[in-house]
Amino acid sequence: MEKDYSNLHRGLVLKYFWQVARHYKASFFSVIVCTVAAASFDILIPFQYLTLWNVLSTNNFTSVTEAKSIIILVFSLNLIRWLFRRISGFSLSYFEAQTIAGLRKQAFSYMIGHSHSFFANHFSGSLTQRINKYARAFEKINDRMMVDGLPLIVRSFGTIIAIYTLFPKYSYILAVFCLIFLLTAFIYIRYKLKYDVIASEADSKTTGALADSIGNHPSIQLFTGHEYEKEKVGGVIDEQKKKSLFNWYLWEGLQSIESFYSFITEFIIFWIVLNDWRLGLITLPVIILLQNYLFRLIENLWSFGAIVRAYYESFADAEEMAVILNTPYEISDNSKKVINSVKGEVIFENITYVYENNNSKILDNFSLRIPTGQKIAIVGSSGAGKTTFVRLLMRLFNITSGRVLIDGVDISSISQKNLREKIAFVPQDPSLFHRTLLENIRYGRRDATDEEVLIAAHLAHCDEFIDLLPRGYKTFVGERGVKLSGGERQRVAIARAILKNAPILILDEATSSLDSHSESLIQDALRTLIKGKTTIIIAHRLSTIREMDRIIVIEKGKIIEDGIHEDLINKESGLYKKLWDLQAGGFKSII
Repeated sequence: MEKDYSNLHRGLVLKYFWQVARHYKASFFSVIVCTVAAASFDILIPFQYLTLWNVLSTNNFTSVTEAKSIIILVFSLNLIRWLFRRISGFSLSYFEAQTIAGLRKQAFSYMIGHSHSFFANHFSGSLTQRINKYARAFEKINDRMMVDGLPLIVRSFGTIIAIYTLFPKYSYILAVFCLIFLLTAFIYIRYKLKYDVIASEADSKTTGALADSIGNHPSIQLFTGHEYEKEKVGGVIDEQKKKSLFNWYLWEGLQSIESFYSFITEFIIFWIVLNDWRLGLITLPVIILLQNYLFRLIENLWSFGAIVRAYYESFADAEEMAVILNTPYEISDNSKKVINSVKGEVIFENITYVYENNNSKILDNFSLRIPTGQKIAIVGSSGAGKTTFVRLLMRLFNITSGRVLIDGVDISSISQKNLREKIAFVPQDPSLFHRTLLENIRYGRRDATDEEVLIAAHLAHCDEFIDLLPRGYKTFVGERGVKLSGGERQRVAIARAILKNAPILILDEATSSLDSHSESLIQDALRTLIKGKTTIIIAHRLSTIREMDRIIVIEKGKIIEDGIHEDLINKESGLYKKLWDLQAGGFKSII
């Protein structure tokens, strides 16, 4: 379905552009003033040449002094024009560089604050492109308006006024020509705008498809999906090609119309000029000046179509990011309240969570109290609600109904930043930055010293593989940590949690990617890590939770069992016993 690109969207784009650009008003207005001044001299200088031609046409050699004075005047005017243009150029460079950087910061700063669901529903490559297109759109609009658009307005009106002072009837012809030319271009490009938006969206889809396939290159290799991906991504590229090609054909159509207008107008003017010359109403120098102004005017008007095209295309490019900037956060901080000293009591009070995408109920009137310092495990079959439980505690999703309390404080009443500072999370499949190992571990507490980072790495036994690397802690780990094994990435995640030392700890089967040797190495680290902390383990391998203070079994969003390992294993019929029997054999306690 085609999207209607409305004035509202252009207003949004301008609103967010101005939020950044207004900080550089001095350079912005300097560009405008100097550009208008330089363009005005473009009209004034040819008039001096007309005076020179009139002097020279007399063939009176005693007029050389007068001619030289005119040349000196022209040189002075050119020098002033050159000065205005240089000031305008340097001011424009400063203004654009500052604003473009500010727009990228603005877009990234707001986008990164969106919820987990937002990023789950968008390609990361596509989002990255939206930020870049948003900033480049400003550059394109500003360049076209300042370098081409503003001078065009000054030169067009100036040319018509200048010719009016010589021969009014020619200025009337040019005024009508300009009006028809500009009106046609404006109407045509307005019609074409929706196809610019379609082409821009197709470009984003292509970027997303490319990023998705390239990011999953290992899967393509392992499942021999090379030909399949070539066809699938190729189809997306071909679809973009069709939309872009149609858009470019429309552009060629406009240029055809404009060129027709131009040579028709030129024919009409010079047909009349010849009759006036024959009657002695116009001199040769004036004809030359008229030709000079006409060619300049046509050249300027030719660029008008490109200006309007760039204007609308750029707004189409910026629209996607502007819509994101105008989209309220799904999870917002309604209060700046903070909790400083957290003991770690967690209460889920009559929680219901309904997944909006398919309206399925994940948690149903779920209640649970975890006393301060208690170590619990959450167990259940796939889709039972274990992951949702963790995400609601970390406020990655909004609760449908009920409350989550930490030390008696509703987590919806405190800032997300403050909440997550009190929770350390070790995921099953950690994702690392393409930065050094030192930076990745320090991400657990970014003000930590190098010595504190090294201690945390040692406790998580990261140093055992880091010391073998040629660059040690200065080694870059690749995108999402691809240069490390799964076990190595998980040890880095554990080191982060050790460094963070938060009162509430969540382990999403934190040893699942470790081999037996590595698993045994971090037993002591985990024992140290959980001391004095409220600990929640999402359990997949039941061998890791035998010594938990409490095991919670969830099924279909409800607690169906609650107890210690020995009690649950001795129940004749229970989900935990069934799961244990399925996994029995060769397990040992990790904690």
